[in-house]
Order: sequence, then C-alpha cells, then structure tokens
Amino acid sequence: MKPFKNFKGIVAPLDRMDIDTDQIIPKQFLKRIERTGFGQFLFFDWRYLDDGKPNPDFVLNKDRYKDSQILLAKDNFGSGSSREHAPWSLEDYGFKVIIAPSFADIFYNNCFKNTMLPIVLSSDKTDYLFEKAFNEQIYMLDINLDEQTIKDDLGWSANFEIDQYKKKSLLEGLDDILITLQLKDKIDQFEKHYQL
Repeated sequence: MKPFKNFKGIVAPLDRMDIDTDQIIPKQFLKRIERTGFGQFLFFDWRYLDDGKPNPDFVLNKDRYKDSQILLAKDNFGSGSSREHAPWSLEDYGFKVIIAPSFADIFYNNCFKNTMLPIVLSSDKTDYLFEKAFNEQIYMLDINLDEQTIKDDLGWSANFEIDQYKKKSLLEGLDDILITLQLKDKIDQFEKHYQL
C-alpha cells in the first residue's frame, strides 16, 4: 500500500443518505478478480442513462467535479454487503477521502485497508461543506492526517477523530499483512521454539 499523504483536493457533494454498496458498485460488475478497473463502474446506475450515455444530472458527470478526490456524503454511507469492491471502486476512480456524518462499520474499516481515509463529521459541519461544494465554483479542502484537521480556503476548519492504529497504518502505508511481517523475527522465534 502507498502511504497516505496530506493533500488538497476538490470536493464532490453526493447529497444522498443510506448509499449502500450495491449503489456504489452494482453486482453485475463483481466478476473481476483484480482490485483495479472498478472505477469505471462506480455509481453506474446513477452515472449512466439507460442508453449508456452519461447522466448529465449526476454530480460526477459535471465538469467542476470530474477531478474530485474528496467525496462528501450523508448518513450511513457504505451500508449493505461487506464486499470490498465498494472501496476498490472509489479508490480506483480517484477518491482518497470520504466525509460523512456516519458510515457502515464494515465499509468504514475496508476503506483503511485500501488507503482511503473515511472522516466522520457532525451533520452541521457536513451541511456547511455541502453548501460550499454546491455554491463555490471549485471547492477544495486541505486534509492533514498528521494533525487530524480539515480546512478550506475560506477560513473554516475542523478536527476529526481517528483510531491511532488506523492512522499509523495509513501514514505508513501498512496493511494487515505488512503489519504482521514487521513481527517476522518474533514469529520465526516462536515457531522454532514450539516446533514438534
């Protein structure tokens, strides 16, 4: 995994609640065995019309949001199945951060395993971000994982909470396997001591 770097990105406002994993990546696209290539199918039923043409009313099809790296959503983002394809598709599309008032637990944890930062902010703070993302021509946020802060160019800022283990894993680019391999010497010693 690549370490998570502090960055500044464009915000795409997806003003919907209870977005589940079937809406994030529909089931017909789950036949791939790789982790890549899912971004083209992200929010497929919303991004495309029945004839296959892009839906001009969907937020990610609007020019001002096409290069977004920060997705802003409402409550209960990522509910539904435990499929890891949902964060794969978001990451493959280009999102590095998702901000919402609440997340489904499994989806939330899967984000960290895929070098994405899910940030929980209160509804009043996300309402402010929605208002700015809709009304500013290009609305950007600075995300600083080290300091656990978010700020915009208009003077607004907020802190966010994150589990320190997950924070360290993101900053150092460590998944569960790499974390285990850091203990390889101790594991080897244990195995030698307890061999039958």
